[in-house]
Amino acid sequence: MAKYLTLFILASSLVSSFSTQAQDDFKVIAYYSAGPELVAKLPATKLSHIIFSFCHLKGNQLTVDNVRDSSTIRKLVALKSVNPKLKVMISLGGWSGCELCSEVFSTSAARAEFSKSVLALNTYFGTDGLDLDWEYPTIEGFPGHPFKPEDKANFTALCQSLRTTLGEKYELSFAAGGFQKFIDESVDWDAVMPLLDRVNVMTYDLVGGYATVTGHHTPLYANSKQKESTDNAIQSLIKLGVPRNKLVVGGAFYARVWEDVADIDNGLYQSGKFKQAVDYRDWNPYFDGFEVFWDKTSQAPYRYHRAKKLFATHDDERSLALKTQYAVDQKLNGVMFWELSLDKPKDGLLDAICNTLAR
Repeated sequence: MAKYLTLFILASSLVSSFSTQAQDDFKVIAYYSAGPELVAKLPATKLSHIIFSFCHLKGNQLTVDNVRDSSTIRKLVALKSVNPKLKVMISLGGWSGCELCSEVFSTSAARAEFSKSVLALNTYFGTDGLDLDWEYPTIEGFPGHPFKPEDKANFTALCQSLRTTLGEKYELSFAAGGFQKFIDESVDWDAVMPLLDRVNVMTYDLVGGYATVTGHHTPLYANSKQKESTDNAIQSLIKLGVPRNKLVVGGAFYARVWEDVADIDNGLYQSGKFKQAVDYRDWNPYFDGFEVFWDKTSQAPYRYHRAKKLFATHDDERSLALKTQYAVDQKLNGVMFWELSLDKPKDGLLDAICNTLAR
């Protein structure tokens, strides 16, 4: 009996060890763009990475914009006392933050200067690497920001310069558009991915603020009226040879709302005008009077207010649990989301992710 008990305990220990290892390998990555005041209350133990958003170019160098941002980064790094495994990364750009990228990264001298500045900032703050958020190389992004065909090769050269300068000590990732045009045209995946730890695929804003027809902005699957989806992006990248263990699925901690939307099919795939984004923490009372619907094909929620003719598309607890399980089942690197300060302090969207992983 004692022999069997010993074997049972040993087996249980091995299962627990493998489970812990698998959980460690699966990343839960939060972008964070708020100030230093909230940092002490962030759920550091539930995360593998926090990415400070954003730093910007000044000349050819990566710079922290102000003293407030410096304070935020320092406090984020201090969270390692709560979670020693936590990685804190700095990032470049954002949707409106990379106006100079196409020009600066077009020369080897500027790329080298930038890479040295990235190393210097990481050394100074004790951070763990860089996330590039250039929206977008090669194709149009923020209105008026320059882009050109040469960006594709220059992005590869930038990643090569950064990896050479940072070495293996620091992590290197980038935020990729989750839509087909970006996947097809912006990046030389074969050349870039060996240089990176992961790619954070922005599988949200797939129907963006310039759209005049509603749709799901962050669906898990495509449907007959909308090809763009999380699954479409991930499977497209896998077909291009991107390793599964370097792919990260994105979630949205905010809704997108359109106005003047006709009461047809509960507002889904109808003409309208983008009104605003609504942070998850502010959904109550904003969504009072909205009806909630679920697209079984796309595995995505949406809402419609009949009297006000407002349509909303978003992730919620159910859709994020399904995205997380999808990432696990597909053996991906993990999940990430925009943005940590938009969540509720208790029983929020991050908890939906963590509860799924704990099953």
